[in-house]
Amino acid sequence: MSSLHLTNSFTKKKEIFKPLSSKKISLYACGPTVYESPHVGNARTLVVFDILFRVLKSVYGSKVIYVRNITDVDDKIIEASKKNKKRINEITERITKIFHENCKSLNCLEPSIEPKATEHIKEMIQMTVSLISKGFAYENKGHVYFSVISFKDYGKLSNKNLEELKAGSRVEISSLKKNPLDFVLWKPSKDEDPGWDSPWGRGRPGWHLECSAMSEKYLGKNLDIHGGGLDLIFPHHENEIAQSCCNNNLKKFANYWVHNGFVTINKEKMSKSLGNVISISNAVEKYSGQVVRLALLSAHYSQPLDWNDELLKNQKKVLDKWYNLYLEETKDVNFKADEFLLDDLNTPGFIARIHELYNAARDGDNEKKLKFNQACRMIGLFNVSKQDWDNLKKRQINISESFIKEKIKDRIDAKNKGDYKLADKIRDELLSKGIVIEDQKDKTIWKYK
Repeated sequence: MSSLHLTNSFTKKKEIFKPLSSKKISLYACGPTVYESPHVGNARTLVVFDILFRVLKSVYGSKVIYVRNITDVDDKIIEASKKNKKRINEITERITKIFHENCKSLNCLEPSIEPKATEHIKEMIQMTVSLISKGFAYENKGHVYFSVISFKDYGKLSNKNLEELKAGSRVEISSLKKNPLDFVLWKPSKDEDPGWDSPWGRGRPGWHLECSAMSEKYLGKNLDIHGGGLDLIFPHHENEIAQSCCNNNLKKFANYWVHNGFVTINKEKMSKSLGNVISISNAVEKYSGQVVRLALLSAHYSQPLDWNDELLKNQKKVLDKWYNLYLEETKDVNFKADEFLLDDLNTPGFIARIHELYNAARDGDNEKKLKFNQACRMIGLFNVSKQDWDNLKKRQINISESFIKEKIKDRIDAKNKGDYKLADKIRDELLSKGIVIEDQKDKTIWKYK
């Protein structure tokens, strides 16, 4: 496959990617709302769109512009501020810092542009004024709502009609709306809450408006690719389409919509009520960023992914094996996406290819090793040296060398006494702690698993 193919959520079909312009490839992914530490579900979106960015860059080079926003004004942030009795800036700055650390741990490339919502209020007010003047929005007591019946294609992304959406969705109920599905573009702010002066009084933007305004500013009225997690299809992306198409008199807002599947935890939905939300920071601390990244790429992005210890342990074993052929210098800039990655970002297929390259490179041929290393780096692996990887294993195992040597001495004593059952028990105990021991002619050596 020589051309990039993507599954378009709008058409529900896999299509050949055809850019709007030969001079610029535009990619927009919805970033975090910075009110609490990002979790592994957020990590999947991060890594999926990082892979898409890498593949696009390998095909189109520097023409690719990747915008990923930060939502730093939102009702959830205000709630977190009141609950934790901390200033909003304290929360947004701390969570943004954690988010950037997570991106680095997962070896995600920096986006071309990372706009913050609070720095684009002017553009949001302008878009709201424009939508009112064109008859697509209305004001009521300081609130501005988008009128969904004014956009005949509303519901096409989520593949639902208005009655289905009304019956099946959790939409904000308000007597100020003309229609229950109408969504807020602007709302009043209390004195203690963040707010900006506007033609409708002091207030703040609605979440959906933020992405429409920022994507247009940096990528134009038409985008090549827009996306995020599956949960954003309705209402967020549906509402973005409505705002942007109506404001700019367009039939299409983005040519291709890409959405990644959900992450479950041990076959259960991840939720606060179940107490099974795993932060990216905790996952990385326990397993390392590369292990987390490989686990997230182990299933096709459009499919569900179940997060469990078995999955993570298996990915760690794979990386331990692959690091045996690690090369410091690989000239990875020359590596291009192959037919698996071009085929709708088929990362499981590409990982199977890496296994083949590893097996081929075990004969010691340097060119084969180089190709193997390039493939690993293509999907964001091998971003730390072999020494750092081994040191990381030592820290994670967290048992002292003196303890290991003491156990080996006990095992030798047991064997000398003929107590092979105890010797095996000691060997298995060390193995369970990540230590492998090997008997050689005149000594016993140990290494990290």
